[in-house]
Amino acid sequence: MNKTKNEYVPATSHTTRTTGETIRMLRELKQWSQKELARRTGISEPNLSLLENDKIDLGKKRAEQLAKAFGIHPAIIMFPEYEAIEIQKAA
Repeated sequence: MNKTKNEYVPATSHTTRTTGETIRMLRELKQWSQKELARRTGISEPNLSLLENDKIDLGKKRAEQLAKAFGIHPAIIMFPEYEAIEIQKAA
């Protein structure tokens, strides 16, 4: 069965991931506690909790600190909706 290009419907995203959810997911994939991530980033545990719960904005400096700890590019954390494949690679 051959279909023409016009017969296909593009896939749509069914989920969106927030920056906080991405940070938590990366931390859990590394099997790190918030305490361990705080040690590796210099970001306090209370601030990590606020970030993971999307209660405060990430900001460039924190994105860079987190990215360095996870060994990834900061854009993966800052724009999780565009970088889902890269998040999985970081595990």
